Amino acid sequence: MKILVVGSGAREDAICQALQKNSQNVVFCAPGNDGMKLSGIKTISIEENDFERMANFAQTNSIDYTVVGPEEPLVNGIVDFFKRQNLKIFGPNQQAAQVEGSKTFTKRLMADAGIPTAQYQEFTKLEDALNYLKIVSDFPIVIKADGLAAGKGVFIAPDLVAAAEVVTDLLAEHKFNTRRVVIEEYLEGEEFSLMVFVDHKRFYPMPLAQDYKKILDGDLGPNTGGMGAVCPVANISKNIEQEAIENVLKPFVTELYDQGIKYTGILYAGLILTKKGIKVIEFNARFGDPETEVVLPRLQSDLSEIIEQILCHKKIKKIDWQIGGLNLGVFAVSKGYPIKPVFGSLGDRDTFKKCSLMINYASVRREQQQLYSHGGRLYLIQAQAETVEDAQTKVYQELEKMDQTNIFYRRDIGKNSI
Repeated sequence: MKILVVGSGAREDAICQALQKNSQNVVFCAPGNDGMKLSGIKTISIEENDFERMANFAQTNSIDYTVVGPEEPLVNGIVDFFKRQNLKIFGPNQQAAQVEGSKTFTKRLMADAGIPTAQYQEFTKLEDALNYLKIVSDFPIVIKADGLAAGKGVFIAPDLVAAAEVVTDLLAEHKFNTRRVVIEEYLEGEEFSLMVFVDHKRFYPMPLAQDYKKILDGDLGPNTGGMGAVCPVANISKNIEQEAIENVLKPFVTELYDQGIKYTGILYAGLILTKKGIKVIEFNARFGDPETEVVLPRLQSDLSEIIEQILCHKKIKKIDWQIGGLNLGVFAVSKGYPIKPVFGSLGDRDTFKKCSLMINYASVRREQQQLYSHGGRLYLIQAQAETVEDAQTKVYQELEKMDQTNIFYRRDIGKNSI
């Protein structure tokens, strides 16, 4: 098959590499990044929101179907655009993508489906939000931008002063182009991610993963797009996993369908195991990042065939995943990320080519024989091993070989599974 993947990050790199496991597939990535070329991925210089050029490429090159990686083109309606051109595309349409594009939309769906989540209030006016914060009795409190913010729109405010500053930034300064905020109770517990393939009423779970969002070791500092991940999650039992499938994913997918939303694509549930049971932190309308980078390498079935069957609405009998061991990945990010990334050289490309582990590239560009940073998160190195300790040793040994001048990474990814 000829397949087009939309996006430019490490998640899309992982999707491309999974699709390339079938040697008969020809995989393109638009726009991709210079690092992907090191593993033979064909990148196309078309921006992810240039729907017309993207569709023209798919038509001209007889693409069998397109896979959408990032949330922004989904929320902006790329699926609807492609379908009007009679082009096959894997992802939720614009209506369904509100699952990620609007936190209030998703909160209401969860309420209708009886799915446990944090208590919340939503605000469009700064004055109303500030007045509400004055009567909040329990801090910390969570404040979310109602829209897309590249994984950086969630803030944990420890007190009233910090909370007031965040809502002012969002509703007065319109950070992330925010026009509405959700203020909700802070949930304590063990976080984990559950992704599923969705075909209208049918869904197929993937193994659990755990993402490390905070910039610093020990889960300190501001949120990022993700500093690393591990799959599966040793400290979440099979009973809890099954409970999440039955009491969260199943009713949510059913509610979408019952409300006339025929969801096709990937559904991501960010979950937390609290003292009162499982609660939903968020839903996303696509593969998680960096969870995808550690989940897809464990897939034994043909990803391209799974997607083809879902697009044809054929029931999938079985999806095989690797049993035993684990995958662990660590992101190298630009120094200063997520507030003010410092860009510069990442070293000679041959250093990366000599790496003995799988690398998924994100914001990198190439000039002659050098790779340079081109954003916040740069590349993820991941390993498969029988134990967390062995995986950590493999990954950190390779990271230490890289030029350390302009990069930073957490040194405790996987700590929750030890």
